[in-house]
Amino acid sequence: MDILFSPQLLAAALITGVLYALISLGLNLIYGTMRLLNVAHGDLVMIGSYIAFMAFSLFNVGPLISMFGAAIICGGLGWLAYRSVFQNLLSNSEILARLEENSLLLFFGISVVVQNLVILFFTADRQGYEYLSAIVEIGDVRLTGARLAVLIVGSVVSIAAVLYLRFSLFGLAINALIQNRDASAIVGINVDRVQMFSLVIGFGITGLAGALISVLEPITPVMGFPYTMSAFVVIILGGLGNLWGGFLAGLLLGFLEIYGVAVTGPEWRSVLVYGIFIGILIFRPQGLLGRGRVAR
Repeated sequence: MDILFSPQLLAAALITGVLYALISLGLNLIYGTMRLLNVAHGDLVMIGSYIAFMAFSLFNVGPLISMFGAAIICGGLGWLAYRSVFQNLLSNSEILARLEENSLLLFFGISVVVQNLVILFFTADRQGYEYLSAIVEIGDVRLTGARLAVLIVGSVVSIAAVLYLRFSLFGLAINALIQNRDASAIVGINVDRVQMFSLVIGFGITGLAGALISVLEPITPVMGFPYTMSAFVVIILGGLGNLWGGFLAGLLLGFLEIYGVAVTGPEWRSVLVYGIFIGILIFRPQGLLGRGRVAR
C-alpha cells in the first residue's frame, strides 16, 4: 500500500487527468452546443498525434511547436465538417429533432473511414519517437522532460480555455446555447456562428491534446477509442455544459484510473472506467458536479 502514497503515482495521475480534461473539453463543447454524439472524437486525438509524429520525423519539429499546427489543422477539419454537413442539418427543425441519434451513426462511419485512411497511408504498425527523454528530478519525483512538459502545457491550456469560455462574451454565448437553444436565438445570439466556432475550437483543442499524447505512448490508427470513452465519462462526471466541472472531473478520472490500476492491476482499467460511467448514469445522471438537467 506504500505505492498509494508515492509522489511518482501522484504525478502520473495528474498527467493523465490533465489530458482527460483537455480532451473532454472539446467533446463537451460539441455535444453541449449541438447535441452531436461524436464517437469519432478520439480519432482527432489520433490525427493530432500523427501530425506531431510527421512534423518530428520529417522536419525535426518538436510537439511543443507542432501542437499548434495540429490544433489549426484539426480546427480546419471542424470548420469543413460544419460547413459541408452540419450547418444544413442543424438549420432543419425536422432533422434537428433526431440529429442526436443520427449523429452517432454518422460519426461512427467517419471514424471507420478515418482509421482506414490512416492505415492506408501509415500502415497499422505502431509508430513513435523520442523527445525530451532526459530525466528531471523534482523532489522525490522523477519524470522525463516530455512528461513534465505535457503536464505543464496541458494544465495551462486547459485552465486558460476554461477561463476564457467561462468569462468571455463568446464563452457566455456558448453557455447560453448549451442551456437553451431557442432562448439564445431570441436574445440575439448568432446560433450558427457559435455552433461553428464551438466545433472548430472543440476539434482544435482535441488535436492539440493528441500532439501532446504522441510523446507519451505509441501511435496507432485505432488509438482513439479509449480516449473517446474517457471523454464521455468525464462530461458525465462533470455535468453537461459545466466546463470547470469537466476540468475537475478529468482530474478525478485520472486519479481514479491510475490509483485504481495501482491497487488492482492494468487489466482492470476498462472495468474501472466503464464501471464509473454506468454508476454515474444510474445514480446521478446530471453528473457529480452537474447543476441539474439541461433544458433544450
